[in-house]
Amino acid sequence: MQPQQRYIAHFDLDSFFVSVEVLNNPALKGLPVLVGGSRERGVVAACSYEARKFGVHSAMPMKKALQLCPQAVLVRGTRGEYSRYSRMVTEIIAAKAPLFEKASIDEFYLDLTGMDKFFNPYQWTIELRQSIIERTKLPISFALASNKMIAKIATDEAKPNGYIFVQPGMEKDFLGPLKVGKIPGVGKHTEETLKNAGIFYIRDIAQRTVEQMEAVLGNYGAELWHKAHGKHEGIVQPYHEAKSISTENTFHENTDDEAFLLSELVRMTEKVAYELRQDEKLAGCITVKLRYPNFETTSRQVSIDYTFRDDELIPVAKDLYHKLYRKGNKIRLMGVRLSDLTNHAMQGSLFDDAEKKNNLYKAIDAVKNKYGNYALNKARTIRGSDKEDKEEKEP
Repeated sequence: MQPQQRYIAHFDLDSFFVSVEVLNNPALKGLPVLVGGSRERGVVAACSYEARKFGVHSAMPMKKALQLCPQAVLVRGTRGEYSRYSRMVTEIIAAKAPLFEKASIDEFYLDLTGMDKFFNPYQWTIELRQSIIERTKLPISFALASNKMIAKIATDEAKPNGYIFVQPGMEKDFLGPLKVGKIPGVGKHTEETLKNAGIFYIRDIAQRTVEQMEAVLGNYGAELWHKAHGKHEGIVQPYHEAKSISTENTFHENTDDEAFLLSELVRMTEKVAYELRQDEKLAGCITVKLRYPNFETTSRQVSIDYTFRDDELIPVAKDLYHKLYRKGNKIRLMGVRLSDLTNHAMQGSLFDDAEKKNNLYKAIDAVKNKYGNYALNKARTIRGSDKEDKEEKEP
């Protein structure tokens, strides 16, 4: 019995941050637009295709980008809008796709395997793309292929605002004329090593033996050889797998000491944010829960810009607490939950002082990993607290 033919679609919102800014300000259309931080210390979060013609690309220091393209329009970024549009696209896909993975704020994989028994997967995917464009007005590209790797590479070839179907059995032919840097995971250093070995195109890898590739790159050479032949076994990870990360604290004694309660709130928010970073996720929603001595439980949540940072989550948690708490009443239990999780945490960090702040969090997390979660805490949380934490990761 032959294995079932796989159909994997990859959707990618084109220059997502810029596209949202243009929707909100049509005067930007057709201009070289840079979205990101300050001129001196910021990083390019996204750039329009007009700016790319000057050699500008995302993650480039803003200062360098403006040197390459002095006439560029710099937009600081309305990050809440990006979260809103991302959720809008997610809801459209979730309503139609049997199985999908939200790989990042603007990128999705859909597993359509088995759908060909009922209708044409390619036509279905074209219609889904059209639904997304009609409802959001955002440009989006997609590719349909037999595996995730081919679909992702092909989407890049379909941009801007296009689509492509790599027919089963045509994977090697499609990959052959593309440069080796098109393979996901092949960075500048690896690409340079391959060029020094006379390997410039993916077909150059496919034409060599596994042993020859291992001589150039060791075990990774064998992996690239398989990829050059269009082979990839990665599966689409269901989006609902990681819904939330939460922690709760039932106090030994009911308390109305607000200084203590706020201290606990900060500590708990730091804790779930740390777990979020360990899972390499971003959160798009935060919830604070309070329980009174009579077991009356109240909670409040709010959608937020996708983030993994304590300093962005804590102020929101405090605001929710102040809206929830009835002054003078004792509290029995407090909880903090992060939900609407998505991958690719670094996408939420391309604004001012991003590199410095991310390095700070990496250093803090490294200490916590080595010495325990309470090794470093904000000053407000140092005050003694009775802890009976119950940490949860909802399936």
